[in-house]
Amino acid sequence: MSRAVVEMRDRFRGAIITPGDEAYERSRRVYNAMIDRRPEVIFRAADAVDVREAVRYARETGLDLAVRGGGHSVPGFGTCDGVVIDLSDMRAVRVDPWARTARAGGGATWGDFNTATYPFGLATTGGIISTTGVAGLTLGGGIGHLTRAYGLSCDNLLSADVVTADGDLLLASTRQNEDLFWALRGGGGNFGIVTSFEFRLHPVKDIYGGLLFFDLRDAGDVLRFYREFIADAPERFSGFPAFQIAPPLPFIPEARHGEPMLAFVTCWAGPPAEGEALIDRIGEVAPVVAESIGVMPYPALNTAFDQLVPPGLQHYWKTAFARELTDDAIRAHLEHGPQVPVVNSTMHIYPINGACGRVAPDATAFACRDANFATVIAGMWPDPIDNEHNIRWVRDYYAALAPASDQAGYINFMAGDDQGRVKASFRQNYDRLARLKRRYDPGNLFHVNQNIAPAPTTG
Repeated sequence: MSRAVVEMRDRFRGAIITPGDEAYERSRRVYNAMIDRRPEVIFRAADAVDVREAVRYARETGLDLAVRGGGHSVPGFGTCDGVVIDLSDMRAVRVDPWARTARAGGGATWGDFNTATYPFGLATTGGIISTTGVAGLTLGGGIGHLTRAYGLSCDNLLSADVVTADGDLLLASTRQNEDLFWALRGGGGNFGIVTSFEFRLHPVKDIYGGLLFFDLRDAGDVLRFYREFIADAPERFSGFPAFQIAPPLPFIPEARHGEPMLAFVTCWAGPPAEGEALIDRIGEVAPVVAESIGVMPYPALNTAFDQLVPPGLQHYWKTAFARELTDDAIRAHLEHGPQVPVVNSTMHIYPINGACGRVAPDATAFACRDANFATVIAGMWPDPIDNEHNIRWVRDYYAALAPASDQAGYINFMAGDDQGRVKASFRQNYDRLARLKRRYDPGNLFHVNQNIAPAPTTG
């Protein structure tokens, strides 16, 4: 153990974990089992002061630095072979029901967040999986079930406590450090470590929705219906089609378990009767093989897929934005979607029109406000022996969609080999982001991410 680590123990309140410690093997693992790194030290921070100390340690030692919030990063950006700052003990969520706001620690998950806000009948846009971290999702934009009604997660961010590369703790909001606040809303983890997030909440408690499953032979009809339906559907409705191998759920006929189908995930955040009439229209497009639709707590929908994506799977994903779901795109989906390799893997076409699209493209770092669809091809499987075959499925699918898609993509869904797409994904906002990177992190300490390099210094 280095002298620097020994000295850190005297002023660090959280746990410091190094190779040889009993907790090391467990603590170094991340959500994507394809990622195998051996950090020199893991700082499990207890508070923002700990985060400041750990940032200074990383800067002074010159080691690579990774930041772990919820730990869900598909490319494994929550770990490295140098220093890991782990926020997983900073998970508290405090709700102010009168102001309709909530403050979440940098290590909180959306499950933590929804558990805290649901008793007050409040929510904000969060992830599709409850174990997703609040931090990573929000900093990259934040697409979820409530996007059409209330915008992205980052659109609902009111303020953030941020530890910068020089170890300062700043409050960023529309009134303080405004340029930093702008960059945090969609710019990823490039500008500092957010130790707490303050969100605007909305009156959402129980929703009407759930799952519909259709035969593959009807997938084209459902996709064509979806592109027309979602264009002007009431904004409290969110729903998306997905190619999915039918899991062994009780509402799916046993004879159909293990069969690839087109699923349709629905969420209506309004009066149930209105939602029932709306979702009935989807069920009229083609015969429904199986369905589980009804009134449920919003957090129940947020946890619906958790069992399909436990920690420890192999992950490889690709993503693309599109303004239109064209006939060519639908043909690509009909060719590659039915080849979904295992029950854990899937493809989702999220709608991001509505409230998200009414925000100006330069109002936050998230630039692609003219996109109506965000597609993710999420390759997830348990056995590394299948890596080559399943990665090929993702890549072939993405290549087939690319001619009908934007060059830009959602950075939270990008793979580790997508660094070349980062500039295009920030469009007109990239140059401003690069200048802010130079201001707040000129040495690129925060580079284990979909990285924005600091702009060159002009003389």
